[in-house]
Amino acid sequence: MNNLYKTDKEAVDALHERFQQLRQEIAKVIVGQDETVRNVLISIFSKGHGLLVGVPGLAKTLLVSTIGQVLGLSHNRIQFTPDLMPSDIVGAEILDEKRSFRFIHGPIFANIILADEINRTPPKTQAALLEAMQEHAVTVAGSTYKLDEPFFVLATQNPIEQEGTYPLPEAQLDRFMFNIWLDYPSFAEELQVVKNTTTGRDTLVNTVISKEEILYFQQLVRKIPVTDQLYEYAVNLAVKTRPSAAEAHPLAKEYLTWGAGPRASQYLIIGAKCHAALNGKYSPDREDVNAVARPILRHRVVRNFKAEAEGLRTDDIISRLLS
Repeated sequence: MNNLYKTDKEAVDALHERFQQLRQEIAKVIVGQDETVRNVLISIFSKGHGLLVGVPGLAKTLLVSTIGQVLGLSHNRIQFTPDLMPSDIVGAEILDEKRSFRFIHGPIFANIILADEINRTPPKTQAALLEAMQEHAVTVAGSTYKLDEPFFVLATQNPIEQEGTYPLPEAQLDRFMFNIWLDYPSFAEELQVVKNTTTGRDTLVNTVISKEEILYFQQLVRKIPVTDQLYEYAVNLAVKTRPSAAEAHPLAKEYLTWGAGPRASQYLIIGAKCHAALNGKYSPDREDVNAVARPILRHRVVRNFKAEAEGLRTDDIISRLLS
């Protein structure tokens, strides 16, 4: 890809500026949820995927469509249901009027995919989406079809109504860079939401970045330099969550049955690089690792019965590991 900027420092400054513009545009439609918006944008610029956990009615679909508009990217929403088949996601071959097979693209062929309520569909269909996330391609009848870049999946899970759901196994959860918790808005924010959405006026958002720039910034994030000490800090943080490791934190030995794998260490560094760049810093530090640690680690550690009995949340354990 051609260099859009003369130096990497100039490119980081441009990414920081674009991030501010993106936040301003998104804020025209999405009230509050600053941390959620930031984490979704970090996922996109880090070439990762996000899992959004929140109760219904918190504007998850609106968030994805708004981000798609400001990034100038195509976006599709797939509603996951118990009867959804893999072909409903990736597409299928059909026999046309000339009696030859023709591939019909499924909704996965877009830049941003909202996989709504991913835990409502059987594992076979979940696996079709997860393969596309990993390979950025789909294989149908022996033929491979590349997905358009950039490609980003934001899957949602409903934390309530667990009847008739198929929770993602830990190995599949590991494919997601971030597990983002979406909370209820504050009273003031909800008041603003109601005022904005009950007047019949449409809010228009502007595209502030090109597809070429997004791909360029994704490469830039990987090139940001990191000190050896920070590599060690990130790996040490992941290792401390593993109850069987010699370096395990006492808290992990007492309250966890399973810790984070090497993919967590990789994402801690990539996420820290992106977090630093979005804030106008040319190299990340511990503060940047800590800023992305919770959404990266919370779906990669498994609490034991003692932690659940004592009401100790995953985030409580991660917070104590960070301190």
